[in-house]
Amino acid sequence: MNTVPGTAPSSLKFGTSGLRGLVVELNGVPAFAYTRAFAEMLKEDGSAAASKNIVLVGRDLRESSPSIAQLCCAALKESGLIPLDCGALPTPALAYHGMRFGLPAIMVTGSHIPEDRNGLKFYRAQGEIDKKDEAAILAWHAKLNITTVPASARDLQAAKPEIDLIAAYHQRYLDFYGAGSLSGLTVGVYQHSSVARDVIVQMLEMLGARAVPLGRATSFIPVDTEALRKEDEILAKQWAGEQKLDAIVSTDGDADRPLISDGAGDFLRGDLVGAVTAKYLGADAIVTPVTSNSALEASGAFKSVVRTKVGSPYVIEGMGEAARSGARAIVGFEANGGVLLGSEIERNGRKLAALPTRDAMLPILCALASIIDRKKPLSEVGADFAFKAAASNRLQNIPGEKSGAFMRKLQDDKAYLDGLFSDLGGAAGFDGRDGLRITAKNGEVVHFRASGNAPELRVYVEAGTPERAETLLAWGLDLAGRQVA
Repeated sequence: MNTVPGTAPSSLKFGTSGLRGLVVELNGVPAFAYTRAFAEMLKEDGSAAASKNIVLVGRDLRESSPSIAQLCCAALKESGLIPLDCGALPTPALAYHGMRFGLPAIMVTGSHIPEDRNGLKFYRAQGEIDKKDEAAILAWHAKLNITTVPASARDLQAAKPEIDLIAAYHQRYLDFYGAGSLSGLTVGVYQHSSVARDVIVQMLEMLGARAVPLGRATSFIPVDTEALRKEDEILAKQWAGEQKLDAIVSTDGDADRPLISDGAGDFLRGDLVGAVTAKYLGADAIVTPVTSNSALEASGAFKSVVRTKVGSPYVIEGMGEAARSGARAIVGFEANGGVLLGSEIERNGRKLAALPTRDAMLPILCALASIIDRKKPLSEVGADFAFKAAASNRLQNIPGEKSGAFMRKLQDDKAYLDGLFSDLGGAAGFDGRDGLRITAKNGEVVHFRASGNAPELRVYVEAGTPERAETLLAWGLDLAGRQVA
């Protein structure tokens, strides 16, 4: 993550999900200024002219999002571009429209983080911006040195798109799955404050399922698909006990990451959701970070498994490499459940165009369609992959240099590594692509990785049972804590 330069310390940071920070720091000059910088980058390299100067602007359901989106539209107009106000809609629906028609976009969202924070996701016409684009935006921001917002900014009435973006997003999946394809399923939809809460209900009903809306919120709830709140787990169990459901589905705030439970209210891990999706789509190559479960290779379900660093830009890069290597059906996914479609998919004579950005709707529909296709409950569909039990946690306030020194010594000093891992029979091998993922001689996995946006050392483990995974995690945290103290 890169701290945004300025005259005073700021919470605003650029990361793999764009610019994020406290609402009180973003909602004003920064939102306006960084949008202007994005616009100047598009003008400088000819992208704006190629899109006829049109830029899409969407938002999630946070209280601050309409105000920030208004600033984005005003900044685009001042730069000579044409903002189209797309309103509240899922991030993948906005990205899908942009990629179909060659239009850049800005999504105002903080995804799963608390409501006192928000962010901007920038998209080129081809998809998510990369690190080179991020550097260009930062350079333009410094060059423009904007310190005020024009008084007229709050009064701008941006034009609306001529096409219904949500209807087009629905049609994408209706054309692929077919009307009635989910008939017979009863699916709970945990609505909370997801921007897709009505979109999902409508989509399920179009495909023939009975959708049961649950838990609609009147204020923003930060649902994190990687770190579920205990109350969400309790709610899922409660809803599953109250009525017969085949699954409960939901998303994070901007609907680019899914949350899926089986009929008993037990949530599927994000990487397992990715595997179920890829299997249903007939993927011959999957691309996923090193943090995803090692059972992906052992399952034999996929011809090729490409491992990357953590972050969607690395997954996107890996999908490109898979295509160049001859893969024809490519699915990327992260351990948080975000699924990216890296190639066109053809199934039962129906085609689904590539969408190389995280999209919650695709894995939700693939998981439900797998129940129909396999004639098994979702719990059994997932169990077929024989995922190892996994757990993770973090050590806070660990400077990056200490984490780095610890992992370098593990990698460079075999005696040191084997000594520390003697309780597990020593180390059989390791993967150093993102932190250090160590496979012990007893088959268990311990992965140390420094956080990219905080002074934290994360520890991920895999073991044979949930109980053993928790024990191994405590062991790994203690081991790391003693070495970096």
